[in-house]
Amino acid sequence: MPWAVETDGAEGRLRQIEAVTDTALAHLSVEELLQELLNRVCDALDADTATVLLVDADGQQLLATASCGIEEEVHQGFRVPIGEGFAGKIAAERKPLVLEHIDPDTVVNPLLWDKGLVSLAGVPLLAEGELIGVLHVGTLRARTFTDEDVRLLRLVADRIALAAKTRILQAERAAASALQRSLLPGRLPDVSGLEFCSRYVPGEDVGVSGDWYDAFTLPSGWLCIAIGDVVGKGLPAATVMSRMRTATRSYALEASDPADVLSRLDRHMRHFEPDSMATIAYAMWEPSLERMHLSLAGHLAPVLAVPGEESTMPEVPVDPPIGAGFPTYHRRTTIIDIPYGTTVCFYTDGLVERRDRPLDDGLRLLRQHVRAGPAQATCARVLSGLVGNRPATDDIAVLAMRRQDLHDVRRTELELDAVPESLAELRTALRRWLPTVGASEDDVSDLLVAAGEAAANVIEHAYGPGGGKYTVCSDYRDGEVRITISDTGTWRSPRGAHRGRGTELMRQLCDEVSVLHHDGAGTDVYLAKRLHGADSQ
Repeated sequence: MPWAVETDGAEGRLRQIEAVTDTALAHLSVEELLQELLNRVCDALDADTATVLLVDADGQQLLATASCGIEEEVHQGFRVPIGEGFAGKIAAERKPLVLEHIDPDTVVNPLLWDKGLVSLAGVPLLAEGELIGVLHVGTLRARTFTDEDVRLLRLVADRIALAAKTRILQAERAAASALQRSLLPGRLPDVSGLEFCSRYVPGEDVGVSGDWYDAFTLPSGWLCIAIGDVVGKGLPAATVMSRMRTATRSYALEASDPADVLSRLDRHMRHFEPDSMATIAYAMWEPSLERMHLSLAGHLAPVLAVPGEESTMPEVPVDPPIGAGFPTYHRRTTIIDIPYGTTVCFYTDGLVERRDRPLDDGLRLLRQHVRAGPAQATCARVLSGLVGNRPATDDIAVLAMRRQDLHDVRRTELELDAVPESLAELRTALRRWLPTVGASEDDVSDLLVAAGEAAANVIEHAYGPGGGKYTVCSDYRDGEVRITISDTGTWRSPRGAHRGRGTELMRQLCDEVSVLHHDGAGTDVYLAKRLHGADSQ
């Protein structure tokens, strides 16, 4: 034990704080542990104050984290730049420093001389050669800290540094894991004609890192898919990942081209996260699901499995990663046809990269395991074939989706709250579904207006202040779309005069319209329209 090499006097004082490694302290948080250790340091060195300042996330400043005798430092969030003042100089030089008299020229924190401190002694907190902070003690009386005092303080600092680093790493790992779990979509979007499955496996060796994926729909009916990997690991990478995900969603609302979205994201990251870099594959699916628009920023291309064909990786140009420092680079988008029944598998490099095999072998193995079929089976087959019973050495994210066959998407059902805001959700759902059964742009426009009128009537007339719900069942048969809007309310009379022209408008836009009122038990509105493009289905 390293303590045994000290003098008898030092050993006597060290025994007072030897319990810092006791299992009794294992349950304490970082803050509680540091506070307990500082109390013991003050007793052992007969000091009036003891403070720990830890290096912040950017590595540029020291933050007062725990204190005994001068708690104001912590309560007021005192920071000192590394290289400035007493603590900053200790951190910069990584050497002990003793001051027998303090003044504004030697100490930048006014709290210290306001408190009446006269003498200070401080040492760096080092763990495995890494600077994690500074420990200093002070007295309200003139005192000369001896070499023995400094040796004792350094030994205490070593123990504090190791204990603090362990607790900090545990806290960061837990925070990063919680952050990543909260940001990965717990529920993938419900898109008519498309089925999803996703898997996320944290790497055993590196813990949580910056792998992520996202899937969301836009008001226009387009579907957006993003999957990426932030360079780095732990809480810093997970934090950058969270900001990147939020920025991607924001730019998706403003830009209709994947390359444009990634260009804006790149500009955002280079300005706000200048030291970060990430790869990302970003795709936008047309509402008909017939085509996928894809742009790659340093990321591997997805695998496509078309029924009856071998799985392939489409020829997509790979542009520089996000944040790589190419501000004028022109990013590119590739449009890929997605026939009925096609399975698409996105992934991060942790799935295919191994130290003991070339990347091409991993990609070849992946293509062998991605086949046209249900998304759930695809994920299970891919993870079984490429991970098996070996722990993942890096984070793995997999997002598989399958465009269903036509006979699987002929019918869809939606339940909505009878409030005006639901009309936007109804329009978005129909705008996605109608093209999948062959509706032309004119067909979609007519049916959106007709169904919207029927739903608006439900919202206005079916329920009182308590509200209710209504369902929209859409069905495609023999070249014809049939939509039924049903409620369970008791209809009220129209408000105001010159109203009630919605039914007339619906008849003009559809081939058949019927309204069935159930006595006190709701209403069904039935719309039917033959599609202009039905002959091609």
